[in-house]
Amino acid sequence: MNILLTGFEPFGGECVNPSWEVARALHGQRVASAIVQACRLPVSFDGAPRVLGRALAEFRPALVVALGQASGRSEISIERIAVNLVDARIPDNAGERPLDVPVLAGAPAGYFSTLPVKAMRDALRAAGHPAGLSLSAGAFVCNQVFFELQHRLAGQGVRSGFIHLPALPEQAARAQPSVPSMGLAAQVDAIRLALAVALAPDTVAVAPDEGAPTS
Repeated sequence: MNILLTGFEPFGGECVNPSWEVARALHGQRVASAIVQACRLPVSFDGAPRVLGRALAEFRPALVVALGQASGRSEISIERIAVNLVDARIPDNAGERPLDVPVLAGAPAGYFSTLPVKAMRDALRAAGHPAGLSLSAGAFVCNQVFFELQHRLAGQGVRSGFIHLPALPEQAARAQPSVPSMGLAAQVDAIRLALAVALAPDTVAVAPDEGAPTS
């Protein structure tokens, strides 16, 4: 049984992205009865969905968690909803900057995460990791990947969702002004625990009316 754990390449002038550093640190590790398969996504509106689609087809995962960087956030931020909107504040790594367009024309306005988000948050906090729930994954490539993921897996019974990570200390040291940060080892431990909770069959994934697309 496979867990697909995605992270992004660096963007916005950075030379590192915590989402990929965490994903590749966990690649090949066993969590409960599953093996983590890490996949590096480009920060590209055109390329990210294609790479995600290939990884889903290759690994046929029982659980998918996509990771992204959210500079300025101070905690592990578990996203609750992906919206059908792209409104890029900066160009992606291919130089594209779409504004006010849907992720997928004709698709629902949004999708809820099918991860057990509250159980994950509570377990992280109990273990000493700063963690919270978020109602906005933004409108950049992170949200696009989250939406594409939920759309592709809708109705398939595969738990999936998105988690934003704080900056790494070396990124915070270069930022002007400085931003909140969390060490890589702590982030890796937190995501390992989050995956274990998401795999547990007795955790509640979503409220009864949250699994379907919104309209």
